[in-house]
Amino acid sequence: MKTWKRNAVIAGVLVLVCAGIYLNWLYGGGTPELTQTLDADKVLGEATLVINDTIEPNTPVSRQDGTDEYFAQMRLSRQTARDDAIMILQETISYAEGEDTSETSRKLEGIIADALAESEIESLVIAKGYQDCVAYISDDGISLAVASPADGLTENDVSLLADIVMGQTDFSLSDIRVIGVE
Repeated sequence: MKTWKRNAVIAGVLVLVCAGIYLNWLYGGGTPELTQTLDADKVLGEATLVINDTIEPNTPVSRQDGTDEYFAQMRLSRQTARDDAIMILQETISYAEGEDTSETSRKLEGIIADALAESEIESLVIAKGYQDCVAYISDDGISLAVASPADGLTENDVSLLADIVMGQTDFSLSDIRVIGVE
């Protein structure tokens, strides 16, 4: 009975929101152009955003072929797997109805903590001057894929990367895998 009422309320709210959007679109004149919504001066045209003072305006930042795509694909894959796991754990908690959900809650908190640690590690590695990286924490350790410099990763690079990882996680040196991506 509780589930039916909850679903009815959700459906009612959804219908009201959709009706509001439709009426806004109908009486608002359809979809406005971007220049109508914003001042023409505030719309980004041909300008290029410069983040680093050493990069000249309108000069594209070049990277090694395929490296951008590799890191983007790895982040997307990691995020998709994490989102699926979170969704399953949240559904498990919501359908538990009075059962002990402490184990499921602990797993959910662990996934969130791992995501934060991965993000911090990636930010610190990029701050140290590496082009890009992806960190992936699993039960048996951490893998860190780093865009290799032109001369490859040296022992100093690997020790610096391992130091960053150990500073952000509880993993020991033997649990860290550093992979250079060319």
